[in-house]
Amino acid sequence: MGTGHLHIDLEAVAANWRALDALSGPGCETAATVKADAYGLGVTQVAPRLFREGVRAFFVATADEGLELRRALGPEPRIYLYYGHMPGDTATIERGDLVPLICSLDQLERQIAQLPRRPFGLQLDTGMSRLGLTFEEWAAVAELALRAGPVLVTSHLAAADDPGSDQSARQLARFHEMTDGITVPLSLAATGGTLLGSAYHFDMVRPGIGLYGGAPFAQAEPVATLDLPVVACFDIPAGTSVGYNATWTAPAATRIATIAGGYADGLHRALAPGIEVMAGPIPCPVVGRVSMDLLTVDIGHLDRDPDSLRILGPHHGIDAMAARAGTIGYEVLTSLGQRYRRTYRG
Repeated sequence: MGTGHLHIDLEAVAANWRALDALSGPGCETAATVKADAYGLGVTQVAPRLFREGVRAFFVATADEGLELRRALGPEPRIYLYYGHMPGDTATIERGDLVPLICSLDQLERQIAQLPRRPFGLQLDTGMSRLGLTFEEWAAVAELALRAGPVLVTSHLAAADDPGSDQSARQLARFHEMTDGITVPLSLAATGGTLLGSAYHFDMVRPGIGLYGGAPFAQAEPVATLDLPVVACFDIPAGTSVGYNATWTAPAATRIATIAGGYADGLHRALAPGIEVMAGPIPCPVVGRVSMDLLTVDIGHLDRDPDSLRILGPHHGIDAMAARAGTIGYEVLTSLGQRYRRTYRG
């Protein structure tokens, strides 16, 4: 038996894509970002389900991710690389029929010199200061870059998950300033930008975290459920400490369940204290520290010992878990360990 059982609902992923596609409106293509192994949930399972749903454009980070995806999906879909055309990636880009999103002057030179007849896209920096040609660089090379025939021009919003921020509006204005008048398809929005409205949609949106049930897409269906098996149950008297460094002491006699799973499985040490697991509809507090492979849970209020306890699910989703650990849902998903037994629905 593994450390836990991770249930991944591909039908929920498809439903979330349909909902975001409906928001993007007519004339706007809804792609799917499946980088980092589909945010930790398994790209060779997630992407084919999205392809069957109608997705024909996918975004990954690296050329190796793109080649793996190409092998899973076959020749039809377009596969874009956020890292662009990195040194040493030329053969992989060509073999995988991948579309690098050029993000620097060096990459533009490399693309034109080494793959002059292959499709490519461009990334523009509209204010995130992470990847993309700056305003000054774009002014200097736009004529050359556009003459080379890009198939897509993109940028990325830095604060789209915060509708109250004015940074998105500033970036939208800069994107217009850099692209108005060109005839190449444009893309600015990921999940958050899709939710900001039609002004941000252009020709393509490329949601990521919203497909997998995460914020800021509050209407998303939950995708991942994680059950952890019980290794042992035992009674302790009042005053007994539990776990490393005696950070929790039982105020009264109770019963403890030790369950399989810990920070080696993506259950961050910062989750305790305060995280709860579920025995059916009944919450049970995790007590003591999260260790590498184990968590300890107070089950003194249950009428029987459970076989497993649920730590992630509709009752307590990725964003709620992330809040407990002082992080974000992206990190929770992408940290889920490889020791879990995985079951896919759909």
